[in-house]
Amino acid sequence: MSLLEVKNLTISFGGLRAVDDFQMEIKKGQLYGLIGPNGAGKTTVFNLLTGVYKPDEGIVKLEGRDITGLKTIDINKAGIARTFQNIRLFKELTVLDNVKVGLHNHYHYSTVEGILRLPKYHKVEREMDERALELLKVFELDGEADYLASNLPYGKQRKLEIARALATEPKLLLLDEPAAGMNPNETGELMDTIRFVRDKFDMTILLIEHDMKLVSGICEELTVLNFGRILTQGKTSTVLNDPQVITAYLGE
Repeated sequence: MSLLEVKNLTISFGGLRAVDDFQMEIKKGQLYGLIGPNGAGKTTVFNLLTGVYKPDEGIVKLEGRDITGLKTIDINKAGIARTFQNIRLFKELTVLDNVKVGLHNHYHYSTVEGILRLPKYHKVEREMDERALELLKVFELDGEADYLASNLPYGKQRKLEIARALATEPKLLLLDEPAAGMNPNETGELMDTIRFVRDKFDMTILLIEHDMKLVSGICEELTVLNFGRILTQGKTSTVLNDPQVITAYLGE
C-alpha cells in the first residue's frame, strides 16, 4: 500500500483551474520531488494536501484513509506535517518553545492542571523539554534553545521549522521550497540535512522545488507540474530527460 495516494485532485479560483486532475503515489520511505516553474501550482497542491484548500474534485488518502477536505489540524494529527516557502515560526517564542508547540499533539494536561501547576503539568512539561532538546540536537540547535527564534540566522530558522514539523511525529513531511533564500553553501548543507532526516527518522518526504538541478541530486522520483497540470512523472533520471520538461524549463 502507498503511504500517500492522490487521485484526480482539481481546484479552480475565479474560473481558472489552478490544479487540474493531479495524481501522485508516494511509497513509505521515499524522498519524492514535486517540481515545476514558478507559478506551476506546486504550493497549491501542498495546500490541498494539508487542508488549507478543499478540492473541487479528487481524493487524498494517507495509508488508505481518506483525508480529503479535513481541517488542517486533523490532517496534521493524521500524520502530515509541512514547512512553508516563507518561514513561519513563532518568532516571539524561544527556539525550544517553537519545537514544543509541535509536541502538543502527543503530550497533554488539562487546563486546570496547567493553571494550578499541578504535578502532571510539571511532569509533562519536563518530558516535552527533553524531547524538544533531542530534536534540536539533531539540527545542532540545542545550544540556542533559549534564543528567540527571530534571533537565529536564516538557515537555522529553516532547520528549526523542520524540527518543529518533526515534533508532530508525522508519517509524511512536506517541504515547500526549503532552500529558498539560501546561498549555495547553505543549500548544500540543507540537502544533507534532508537526507539525514529521511534516514534517521525513517521519514517519507515530499519536496517542492523549482530548481531542477537541486532536486535531481536528492529525489528518487519526480512529478513535474506546469500550469496546474502534470507534464510527466516517474524515476528522476527518466523525468529529467523528458523533452516536455526540458521545454518547460527552457521557456521559463
